[in-house]
Amino acid sequence: MPTQTSRASHNLPRFEDAEPLGPQDAEFARDIKAVLKKHGNLDRFGLVLLHDHFSVDGDEVLVETNDPQARTLHVEVEKKGETKHAQPSQWRFVTDSEETPTAPNDSTPYEVLMLCLTLACEDR
Repeated sequence: MPTQTSRASHNLPRFEDAEPLGPQDAEFARDIKAVLKKHGNLDRFGLVLLHDHFSVDGDEVLVETNDPQARTLHVEVEKKGETKHAQPSQWRFVTDSEETPTAPNDSTPYEVLMLCLTLACEDR
């Protein structure tokens, strides 16, 4: 995914330069799998390769739509306050200093990267 939030600490490699998951990551993947299993989330979450194609400003978000007839996915940049998104579908971890309070004495260790519409593209 892109440098979604314009945070300097989140400079991501271009897709062509991002190192994919490989045999050297087997122990890491087993550890992540164990945590997901422990919390009953094996069929809910997985891994994605964070990468950059283009910048997305802090007031923007990627929005994914789909066309079931054509069996395609489409991603566009929209203003956060103007999108007709249904729900977040991709997140990234943030550093402890970047955590965002969501309730008193609470903070989230992640931020939303992408939202997903449940309507097909032609219904948009």
